[in-house]
Amino acid sequence: QVQLVESGGGSVQTGGSLRLSCAASERSFRTYIMGWFRQAPGKEREFVGSITWSTGITDYSEPVKGRFTISRDNAKNTVYLQMNSLKPEDTAVYYCVAKRVVALQYEYWGQGTQVTVSS
Repeated sequence: QVQLVESGGGSVQTGGSLRLSCAASERSFRTYIMGWFRQAPGKEREFVGSITWSTGITDYSEPVKGRFTISRDNAKNTVYLQMNSLKPEDTAVYYCVAKRVVALQYEYWGQGTQVTVSS
């Protein structure tokens, strides 16, 4: 069964950093696009960023561009979300996601990890 397991969430003060990890259960994810979404209380789930595993090409939403970085480690089958200069508005549950390159929507979702940024 395909699984995405996130880790690395927690609490940090404004301006701090956190790194989230997403371990994929299958090597086949190397042909996928991996991404991160987040959902804050009372708000819609929103796209944070993505990485095409095969090429390393990344894409970010405007609110996080320049502060967040997505990378992957082939040996560990893991994708990372490095979050710097965190703001209270970054507080949310963060989800790791994956989809085949040809898929229209993300097909696999992790369980989510909480990130809390205090002012």
